[in-house]
Amino acid sequence: MKTASLVLNTACGLVALGLWGCSGKSDAVVPATGASAAAAPAGAASTAAAPVTVTTVAAQQRDLPVLLKATGTVTALTSVDVKAQVTSVVSKVHIEEGQFVKAGQLMFTLDSRTDEANLAKARAQLAKDTAALADAKRQLARSKDLLAQSFISQGALDTAQAGVDGLSATLAADQAAIDAAKVALSFDRIAAPHAGRAGLVPVSAGSVVQANVTTLVSITQLDPMGVAFSLPQRNLGDALAALKGGGAPVTATLADNGGVFKGRLQFVDNQVDASSGSLKAKAVFDNPDGKLWPGAFVEVSQTVNVLKGAVVVPQAALIQGARGMVVYTLEDGKAVSKPVQLVYAQGLDAAVTGVQPGDKVVVDGKQNVRPGVRLNERAAEPQKAASAASAPATDASKPTAP
Repeated sequence: MKTASLVLNTACGLVALGLWGCSGKSDAVVPATGASAAAAPAGAASTAAAPVTVTTVAAQQRDLPVLLKATGTVTALTSVDVKAQVTSVVSKVHIEEGQFVKAGQLMFTLDSRTDEANLAKARAQLAKDTAALADAKRQLARSKDLLAQSFISQGALDTAQAGVDGLSATLAADQAAIDAAKVALSFDRIAAPHAGRAGLVPVSAGSVVQANVTTLVSITQLDPMGVAFSLPQRNLGDALAALKGGGAPVTATLADNGGVFKGRLQFVDNQVDASSGSLKAKAVFDNPDGKLWPGAFVEVSQTVNVLKGAVVVPQAALIQGARGMVVYTLEDGKAVSKPVQLVYAQGLDAAVTGVQPGDKVVVDGKQNVRPGVRLNERAAEPQKAASAASAPATDASKPTAP
C-alpha cells in the first residue's frame, strides 16, 4: 500500500508541474537559458548606457602660420686667423686675450731693424742714381751743343741720350725698391683687419714667428652674428620668395632660457644635398649684448608661409583609425564621427578639412566615445567638472523601470 501511494503522489506531482508550465507564467519563475539569456542583458545594457563625459573645443577659422623649426649653429659672419707675413721676432704685444679691438688697431710689433735698413739702403741707391741722372742730362746738353758745332758725331749724341734714358729707368727701379721695402716694413706692424673680439694669444715678446705659418691671434666679429641651419627642399620656393622680399623673419632661441633673438634670412645655398634632401641656409641676428656665441646651438623657427582661413582644431582631438583620420563632434547631445584630412600640424594646433568652423570637437575623453553615444560636456570649472563626472554614475546606479 505504501508503494502504491508513493507512485500516485509522484504522478500527481508531474501532472501538476506540466499544468504549471503551460499556464503562461513560466517566464517569471523559470530562469532563461541559452541565447535568450544572453540577449536579455545586452538589451538592458544598451538602454541603460551612461553618457560619456568629455571636454570639447570649438573649431576655429583663422590664419595659421607655417613654421619651419630646425636646430641651428651660431657662426661668426667674419673670423680671421691673424698670421705674420714675414719671419721675424715679436717685439711687443699690444693687446690682451679676450679684448675687443677696433679695425686698424695695432696688435703686434715685430723686429723691424732689418727692414728699416733695407729701406734706408734703397733710399740711398735712389739718391745715388738721381745724381748720376743729373750728370747724364748735363752731358747730353753739351753733346747737343757740340753736335751743332760739328765737333762730335751723331753717334756720340745718341750714346749720351741712351745714358740718360738708362738712368731714368734705374731711378724708377730704385723707387720701386723703396716701395717694396716700405711694404716689408709695414708687415712688422700687425693691425686688426676688422673689429671683433680677440681670442687666445699664443705668442709673447721674444717669440719667433714664421711667415704665413704662426697664428698670432684670431679676431671674431660678434655683432651681428649668423645662424646656419638646414632648410627642407619642399620649403625652397618659400625661402627664395622671402629672400626677394628682404628676407623672412627668423627666430633663434638659446637653450636654458638664454634668450630669444629676432633676425632675417640672408642666404640659401645653390644646391640641395642629395643625401638629406635639404639645403643650407643662414640667418643674421643683431647681437649687441654678445649673448650669441660662435658654436652655440639654437632652436630656429621661421615662418615660411601662412594658411589663410584654415579650420583649426587641437591636435589632441585627432584619432587615427584603420580607414583614416577622424574626429568626434558633439551634435544634439550625441557623438558624431567625421572623417578629416590633415593639412598642416604645428605645436598644439592642426589645420584640417572636413570640419566646419564652430563645430564642437571632442578632446578629452574621446577614447571612450563611440558614434551615437550621448555625451556630457565637462564644465570649465573644476567643481562643475566633478559634478558632471559624478552625475552619470548616479543615474546608472538607479534601476530601470520594468
